[in-house]
Amino acid sequence: MKFLVDAQLPKSLSDLLNMRGCDSVHTLELQNKNSTTDNKIVEIAIQQNRIVISKDHDFLDSFLLNSKPEKLILVRTGNIPNKILLKLFDDNLETIKLLISRSNLIEISKSEIAEHEGL
Repeated sequence: MKFLVDAQLPKSLSDLLNMRGCDSVHTLELQNKNSTTDNKIVEIAIQQNRIVISKDHDFLDSFLLNSKPEKLILVRTGNIPNKILLKLFDDNLETIKLLISRSNLIEISKSEIAEHEGL
């Protein structure tokens, strides 16, 4: 599974996903690094068949209005320590992968992972 992790999230999340056997890129690894525009992130995600992981609600708006990016994981944890965020993904990665494989949008909060079917 291929991911593109947005700038509001730590590179260590992308590193964790890579260590767990996924193919993940963080915006810091792109040409314009964390200054990469949302449109460019969507373009890269579509070209490379990547799932965008972001806290940015602009991606949700784009997804709902234009179906771009094609798949989105929206992180709605608020400001939490990176260690807790990484544990949340590490402990739930198989569930996250299953849900995003059958739906185009999932939301992750501190207490649940919500799948949005039919979007």
